[in-house]
Amino acid sequence: MSNALTQIRLQLLKDFAQAWNDHDIDALMACMAEGCRFDSSAGNDVFGNRAEGEDAVKASYEAIFNVFPDAKWNEDTHFVDGDRGVSEWRFTGTKADGSSVNLMGCDLFVFEGEKILVKDSYRKNPA
Repeated sequence: MSNALTQIRLQLLKDFAQAWNDHDIDALMACMAEGCRFDSSAGNDVFGNRAEGEDAVKASYEAIFNVFPDAKWNEDTHFVDGDRGVSEWRFTGTKADGSSVNLMGCDLFVFEGEKILVKDSYRKNPA
């Protein structure tokens, strides 16, 4: 793995995090590879809810913004090792009912070239 590709992927994760904070769905999807997959933190399956393909991933990302219109992912850090990457973050947001969320989490990534093929999300679940 070239150091140049590692740096491109690291910048990709930083740009991806910024796109989340900007609520920029087009920028988010520009980071994703064709045939991408998103495994959310919550869901009834062992992998959470799974969205496969660009349309399904986009709809899942949009749903997050609909539930948390003020969502932010801050205190983010990122690292890349080969075809894998990790982003750690603090998520804050407010639901329509006024309840707020403040928790730590991370995303595990699989890259395909200079794009994200898989985003697998994990978060703490404060009681």
